[in-house]
Amino acid sequence: MQTEILEKTIEISDPLGDEAKRVKEAVVNTVEDRLLAAKRAVKHGRCAAEDLVDTARQISPSTKAAGFWSAALATAFSLTYVVGQLAEWLGWLGSHGGPESASTPLGLALLLTPSLLLGSSFLVLVVSIHQLAHPDRRVWSHAAVVFGTAYTVLVSVVYFVQLTFVAPRVARGRIEGIEVFLFTPFDSFLYAVDILGYSFMSAATLFAAMVFTGRGLERVVRLFLTANGLLLPFIALQMYFHPLIWIAALWAVTFPASTWSLALLFQRAPTIAINAEPLVNADQV
Repeated sequence: MQTEILEKTIEISDPLGDEAKRVKEAVVNTVEDRLLAAKRAVKHGRCAAEDLVDTARQISPSTKAAGFWSAALATAFSLTYVVGQLAEWLGWLGSHGGPESASTPLGLALLLTPSLLLGSSFLVLVVSIHQLAHPDRRVWSHAAVVFGTAYTVLVSVVYFVQLTFVAPRVARGRIEGIEVFLFTPFDSFLYAVDILGYSFMSAATLFAAMVFTGRGLERVVRLFLTANGLLLPFIALQMYFHPLIWIAALWAVTFPASTWSLALLFQRAPTIAINAEPLVNADQV
């Protein structure tokens, strides 16, 4: 009797065990399918995000051209100025040499002509950086445009006045009545305006550096722009403590390096195809 009961119990247990196994397998399979689907969704989302970033870095052909050429010209003008400034400090352009000597008319022409052209090329470069910036970073690029505009306006006024009004009169020895416009390092009104302008340039490069968050060439651009921006106090305060000019002179390295690396960045930037429609329909003309 006990043997029969035991056999019946085993017969009942076997179907229950098989059913439990089937349920377990179904649950495991469902969980695995859900995990696989979740992994695919995460991978798809990551790819979509990367595609979005890549698309954001793509620029129009016009922005690429403007960015590259303005950066290349800014590099050329800044290096021309650096060479001229070294010659000025060495006394090769007719001055007494050193950073505190007033320039001759020849020195003014050789130093301030590339400086005047640098202002405009730098402003176009900053606007191009603004076009390149990711939407989340455009608040920084917009700030760079603001400070870049202030720099360009200030130094353009200073250099144009020097080249067209002051230098010709100095060359003829007619300085009576224009003493306030003479460009004397550390001791003149227009020199103060000039270093204020270059302080704004440093602020512009500091804000522009925040646009670039990537690695490789973007990291190089960010480092040089930041280094140039950190020169701001040494440029702005040299009127009070003249030896600060020797630290501010690092601009001769940080700025051309920034603009040249930006030229390479714009040259390598991918472009998007744009079908430009005419502003006026031919049928309406």
